[in-house]
Order: sequence, then C-alpha cells, then structure tokens
Amino acid sequence: MDASLAFPLLAGLIAVALFFDFLNGLHDAANSIATIVSTRVLRPQFAVAWAAFFNFIAFLFFGLHVAETLGTGIIDPSIVTPQLIFAALTGAIVWNIITWIFGIPSSSSHALVGGLVGAGWAKAGFSSVVFSGLFKTVGAIFLSPAIGFVLALFLILIVSWIFVRQTPFAVDRTFRMMQFVSASLYSLGHGGNDAQKTMGIIAILLYSQGQLGSTFYVPLWVVLSCQSAMALGTLFGGWRIVHTMGSKITRLNPMQGFCAETGGALTLFGATWLGIPVSTTHTITGAIVGVGAARRLSAVRWGLAGNIVIAWIVTMPAAAIVSALVYMAADLIG
Repeated sequence: MDASLAFPLLAGLIAVALFFDFLNGLHDAANSIATIVSTRVLRPQFAVAWAAFFNFIAFLFFGLHVAETLGTGIIDPSIVTPQLIFAALTGAIVWNIITWIFGIPSSSSHALVGGLVGAGWAKAGFSSVVFSGLFKTVGAIFLSPAIGFVLALFLILIVSWIFVRQTPFAVDRTFRMMQFVSASLYSLGHGGNDAQKTMGIIAILLYSQGQLGSTFYVPLWVVLSCQSAMALGTLFGGWRIVHTMGSKITRLNPMQGFCAETGGALTLFGATWLGIPVSTTHTITGAIVGVGAARRLSAVRWGLAGNIVIAWIVTMPAAAIVSALVYMAADLIG
C-alpha cells in the first residue's frame, strides 16, 4: 500500500489499534485490581470502575515518552506502512486473546513490541529493527519485576516495623483504607504506560501517511481515544487473570496488597518517565511474589510463578511469528 491510502482503510486500522487497547485494558484489569479484590477491600464490579477512572486520567500526569518510544524507537519509522501496522496489531491481538482465554497473565506490551519486530523483519529484515529501543524493552522484561519485587519487599519490611505495636485488627483496618490509594496509584501507572503504546502505534501510522506533517507527535484526540479504550476494557475486567494474580500466586492481606501495589506503581512511574514500555503484568507479579516471600518462601506458589515467567519469555517471539506470517500473507494477497 502507498501513501494514498483511502480514509476508510486508515480509519479501520485505527479502530483495530483501539480494539487492541481495549483488549489491553480487559487483559490487564487484573494488574490494577487483583490485590484489592483478593483482600476483599472492594467488590470486583466497583474495583474495575475505580481502576478504569484512574486509567483514563493518567494522561494528565505523564508525558508521552513511551508513545514516542513505540512510535519511533522499536522499528525504523521510514518502513512503516498500514500493512505493517495491521500485521503487528494482529500478532499482538491473537496472542492477547490466547492468553486471556487460558487465564495467563502475559504482557500486552511485549506482544505489541513483538508484533512490530516480526512485521518489520518480514518487510525489511533485521535492518528495520532499532536495537537500542528493543534491547531497552527486553531488559525491562527482567528489570521491572525485579524492581517491583525489591520495592514491595522493602515496603513490607518498613511497614511491618512501623506498625509492630499495633493490633492485627488496627493494621487491617488502616490498610483497607490505604489500598484505595495504592490501587489508584497502580491504575495511574497502568494507564500512563500501557495506553501510550497504542498512542505510539496510531501516531506513527498517521505520520507514515502524511497526516501529521513533517514532525512526529501524538495528537490530543489520539491520547483521549486510547485512554478511553483502555478504561473501557478495564471496566469489563478480565476475571480469569484477576483470580490468578490475586490468589493463586500467594494469599494477600490488605497490608501486603498495599505494599505490592505501591511497589509496582513506583516501578511504573519511573519507567514511564524514562520512556520505557514495561509490562504492568510483569511488574505487579514481581511485587506480589515479593510480599509473599517476605512472609515465607513457601507462601509463594513457585511452580505457578515459573509458568508465568515462561509465558513472559514466549510472548515476544510468539507475537512476532504471528505478525510476520500475517504480513507475508497480506503481501502475497496484495
């Protein structure tokens, strides 16, 4: 396809991107609300509404550094075509649906990055990949859960020391209230980092078709559309993954839930300000494992955690393979 792409087809691709963003919210609803639901501080239907609101307003608190990374820092912007974007989104969407069906908390972010790399490779080989941006993203696969783990572990040790003289009932009551704060912070981090990835995809698509002029930027209507799609997906919730994240890895009380969410939120804030597209799923999983390990190592179901790690490793290449196949098939047809 050339730069004279008809408007209906361009609008259709933007709709596909927003559908991916919706699935991201649906798939990753667990990241924001798993702990507050599993500790029974908030009912699921209220928890998703709470998370969706903070997902939406996240653009007011962060810049668009992650959108710029996804738009120009994973593959060479000069090779981007609507066909490539369609293949990348398809690879990410297919993998998201597969993992959502089976309740596997994989990364929508890395599925999208894998989709871009696979489609870029299918079109122009490895020269299409911006390896500095890709390596930064791959490194975050390991660093974000590790940082979430350490921060959550540190927080629970500090909080335990501060409240050592309080009765269990008083501690539980305090942190039931505090979890509203921590869940809000994590939802802000989720909306700030994850919605920007779709913004970057739509913006580079518009840029490649000459719709943004000579300078790459993210229009306000793209920002609002992506935040809305993600918030709507969160509102519908992904209950299979909520159950996995909230209770299967380890049992949490309100104090542990607060520490896990806060540790995860701090990790996301730092990554978003640095423009690194991290996985909110990886981050909250690391934080949950951290608070579980603080109680005792046997409190964590390490077998399940290991299976989740395998899903993390497989996500990027799996999405890349699907997107490469879609691109090659579309190229043959077109």
